[in-house]
Amino acid sequence: MKILVCIKQVPDMESRFKPGAGGTWYDESDLAWRMNEYDEFAVEQAVQLREQLGEGSELTVLSIGPDRVGEAIKKALAMGCDRGVHIQDNAAAMKDPWQIAAIIAAYAKDKGYDLIFTGMQSQDRGSALVGVTVAEELGYACATTLVGFAYADGSVTGKRELEGGIKGVVKLATPALVTCQLGLNVPRYPTLPNIMKAKKKDIQAIPVAELLKEEPLAATVSFHPPAKKGGGIVLEGEVGALVDQLMGILKEKTAVLR
Repeated sequence: MKILVCIKQVPDMESRFKPGAGGTWYDESDLAWRMNEYDEFAVEQAVQLREQLGEGSELTVLSIGPDRVGEAIKKALAMGCDRGVHIQDNAAAMKDPWQIAAIIAAYAKDKGYDLIFTGMQSQDRGSALVGVTVAEELGYACATTLVGFAYADGSVTGKRELEGGIKGVVKLATPALVTCQLGLNVPRYPTLPNIMKAKKKDIQAIPVAELLKEEPLAATVSFHPPAKKGGGIVLEGEVGALVDQLMGILKEKTAVLR
């Protein structure tokens, strides 16, 4: 069985973000980078399936971006992926979901993958469009937001998280693509021996120009932080005095607004 898992490297969400000079994305200097959280669940599920199937199966991890994404690929290899594919693209952040999906589909279309795993969405853009668009491009069955996964006899049984906490169960024949949600599993920490083994695993580098033929369907016009809001006021003291104080503030604010 041939399995592909697609990952994205994103800034650590604890980083301090500011718009870049072009005003269409954030300034990438001084940011810490990590594997997209949703993609960690995808990698873990793909590795579990690889372990379930044993010999004769192959698990490839793919990522698009500049040289730094090699670190995310190496982490996935240390978690248990067999080989890596790095689509080299210094301008990946400026591509819309359609273009990213087109790149993945162009790579995967003649590889015969039986199952493709992706995260539900990326933490930086959050479009949740790439996985489903790849499935459409390849003509694969697709199920999204999986919080449960099982594979047997050429079919995937998935448990989906729906609105209101309701769980839906779906069954898909392969080839198929699934997107993975928080709670699907507990991603493993790479052990030191596996980190050392990952250094010897193959990472194929492919220039994005060899795969991308699609023009963008959407472009980022501007990127800016939320507007600053006024500070709050903390009132302290006895209830009676607080009521009088609050009424005075509200009357003052009402007068200003008028």
